[in-house]
Amino acid sequence: MAVRTGNWSTRRLARMALLVALCAVGSFIKIPAITGTPALDAAPGYFAALAFGAGEGALVAGIGHLLSALTVGFPLGAIHLFIAVGMAGCAAAVAGLFRIAGPWAGFAGGVLLNGFAFPALFIVIPGFGPGFFAAMLTPLFVASAINVGLGWLAWLAMSRAGLVRTWTGLLAPSPRRREPEARAELEPGGRPEVGYEAEAQPGGEVQAEPGGKGESDEKTH
Repeated sequence: MAVRTGNWSTRRLARMALLVALCAVGSFIKIPAITGTPALDAAPGYFAALAFGAGEGALVAGIGHLLSALTVGFPLGAIHLFIAVGMAGCAAAVAGLFRIAGPWAGFAGGVLLNGFAFPALFIVIPGFGPGFFAAMLTPLFVASAINVGLGWLAWLAMSRAGLVRTWTGLLAPSPRRREPEARAELEPGGRPEVGYEAEAQPGGEVQAEPGGKGESDEKTH
């Protein structure tokens, strides 16, 4: 049984620790850029936002960026804290867009936010300007598309398998069928009920057909 303290349980903490570990792995898969920070560190954050909620996804995505920056020695200094907050906001926004407008709108919105709109803020930050934005635009756009896409595909696969939540409307994948059509269920008397009609065969054998329970037409003389 998971121990719960407020909104946090041991199960939730363990899940987030696993996702952060995946961020750490992704942080070493780099997209070439002048800062060395664009990587596949955000995919677990986008997945978490879709599967477990915007808040959880935002936290994972923010930590993911800090881990990626750590691998190259925080080249932008304290600015990475600002970027981590921006990454958290992008993950939360993707979850909202998926829910409101659908998967493709969520994907496109996430790529544009993370790969264009948020980096554009550096144009007005002293010491960066249009040159920095232009140099980072392509690697950030590519990294954003891969990260959002991987998070979406992971959520889609796991939701179809019934392992994480699904949403109604356009967002809901086909639910997993939890019981086969012909699954046998034991009746109170111990006789299995399989939901099939039975037809007596020569020799007293009973063959099931769709529609009811097995019964033999053979009479005892």
